Amino acid sequence: MLRFAGYIGMGIRPCNRTGQTKFMSCRADRIMRERQDTVPEPTIAVRGVTVFREFLDSSAQVSMLEELRDLVAAAPLLSPQTPYGRPMSVRMTSAGKYGWRSDRTGYRYESRHPSGAPWPAIPGSVLSVWEAVTGLRRQPDCCLLNFYGAGARMGMHQDRDEADFSFPVVSVSLGDDALFRIGNRTRGGRTESVWLSSGDVVVMGGESRLLYHGVDRIRHGTSGLLKEGGRINLTLRVVD
Repeated sequence: MLRFAGYIGMGIRPCNRTGQTKFMSCRADRIMRERQDTVPEPTIAVRGVTVFREFLDSSAQVSMLEELRDLVAAAPLLSPQTPYGRPMSVRMTSAGKYGWRSDRTGYRYESRHPSGAPWPAIPGSVLSVWEAVTGLRRQPDCCLLNFYGAGARMGMHQDRDEADFSFPVVSVSLGDDALFRIGNRTRGGRTESVWLSSGDVVVMGGESRLLYHGVDRIRHGTSGLLKEGGRINLTLRVVD
């Protein structure tokens, strides 16, 4: 079951059309029409990033993992490269209208897996988490699945390839603990970190939507969800 442990209000919206990090008031009326009447309360907030501890209990995690196995069977994991030709330590795949890709040609969304097949649908259990923590009727266009094996990490980055930053980014943690680092709207400066455990959910919206963030390391063996260990992170985004 879902443990309703809430989503922060989306008070500002970056203007993405010119590539500048210019902020302007979001269309509050549109957002309020999109949101449902009630949303849960977060457990903690760090720099506006809200964390829902143990949002998914053990049975919900197992059920979601079964759906993710079907997802990976339909869209096998990829070993991405950065645009500079460096291999990334995570393996990834996607579900939804778009999949997120990274290779020597750049970072981008694509409508098909490299095999040529369309991306599978986002699992219903994952969509339920999105709806619960955001209160939005608008569903995400992409569910990015990153698998962190031994030694895998994710460098500091922004999620800024989307058309409308007034929609939040939601992530779901499954498996071993991860040290999640939260930075600023520009590179550098002081950061704060928080450990994320299996079943935790994170929401980055409003003023936190464009914060740099990353995963420094995985604490192997802290969860029995994945037989061989490791961590799955699901990132949900509205793209169009």
